[in-house]
Amino acid sequence: MKGIRQMGVCAGLSLTMVVGAAAQRHGDPFTPSEIDQIRDASWEPQQRLALYVKFARARLVGMEQMRSDPKVKDRAQQTHERLSDFSAIYDELNDNIDTYVDRKNDIRKPLKLIIEADAEFQAKLLALKDAAGVSAEEARQYEFTLSNALDTLNASIEDHRKLLEEQQEAAKHKKLAKGGSGKPE
Repeated sequence: MKGIRQMGVCAGLSLTMVVGAAAQRHGDPFTPSEIDQIRDASWEPQQRLALYVKFARARLVGMEQMRSDPKVKDRAQQTHERLSDFSAIYDELNDNIDTYVDRKNDIRKPLKLIIEADAEFQAKLLALKDAAGVSAEEARQYEFTLSNALDTLNASIEDHRKLLEEQQEAAKHKKLAKGGSGKPE
């Protein structure tokens, strides 16, 4: 009886670990290498924001490659996962922008890169939304995630442009900090 109970506990723990590992994959859109890169650039706004753009772009490019591969069987589910990862990374990008703005960092240069990427990301997401040859059933499986990604992106595009204007005005009055110090010069 005791042996059966121990086997049950072991099986339960094993199942918990497997489910936890799967949940962990969906909980963090970054690879360990990407996490290290972000950590290494933590006090360099220009580098860190550029990394977020790079990683968001990689998710969309990976999604496009996956969607064009005729061997992929669970295209709708993978599209949903890649869109979720893109959205999580893009949200992190916006959170970091907010942090650097609060520190009064000069992020004009990375904002220009971000604004260019916004247009690229918007075009890719709109192309997915308007994709020909996608069944209604498949599109329904990722429609909500795509809609949320587009809504966030559309709102952010205007916010990023306004922030760049504010940053340019603040720079004229020397109210921004260079580098990662967070102290205006």
